[in-house]
Amino acid sequence: MSTFVKVSEISTTKSIQLFQAINSRLIEFKKTRIYRALTDDRGDVPGWVLVVLMTTGLVTAIWTIAAPRLTAILKNSLDSMNGIR
Repeated sequence: MSTFVKVSEISTTKSIQLFQAINSRLIEFKKTRIYRALTDDRGDVPGWVLVVLMTTGLVTAIWTIAAPRLTAILKNSLDSMNGIR
């Protein structure tokens, strides 16, 4: 049983040392420019503007191509509804 206690104590000591080492490395990393750049809250405004403009362009192009056909479908549907009365 005493062997188990010794192994357990060594394991606990090693775990604490490992935690301290990781914690000190994390503190050092938080001081770097890379960490500050990764945690910057400003966002990627030019990227979002590009996404919005491309989406708007795609919707406009598809709507321009599909508008006559959609208008015809709607007109036929309404005409068929009028014929039911």
